[in-house]
Amino acid sequence: MSGLVLKLGPSERVLINGAVIENGDRRSRVSILTPGANILRLRDAIHPEDANTPVRRVCYAVQLILSGDADPADAHLSLLRHIEELSRVLTDQDSRSHLTQATEAVFDEQYYRCLKALRALLPREARLLAHAAS
Repeated sequence: MSGLVLKLGPSERVLINGAVIENGDRRSRVSILTPGANILRLRDAIHPEDANTPVRRVCYAVQLILSGDADPADAHLSLLRHIEELSRVLTDQDSRSHLTQATEAVFDEQYYRCLKALRALLPREARLLAHAAS
């Protein structure tokens, strides 16, 4: 059996194909067998007002696809353009690796994988913005 396995904590919520699902009182594992299901852990969700940095804005755009609020076909080129813009600023090897993973995930229409790769850049972006502000 293959597919995505979600490990959910007590009362954790997840969005699957537009439906919010809440776990019970105990930790559990859920296997998603349907290929191409759109899944977003709500604890990872970025609120629209928090999409206020370049990486957060791209993460939010991917999140809209996963929640079903944006059409992947319409967002495809825009996502690739924004990832390319990030690659002009985040030039270290580790960032490049995450951006490459995000780009490949967009081409493969694996938007959860794209979001995961981009979220790995959030701490680095926060450090860079904090350093620029000081």
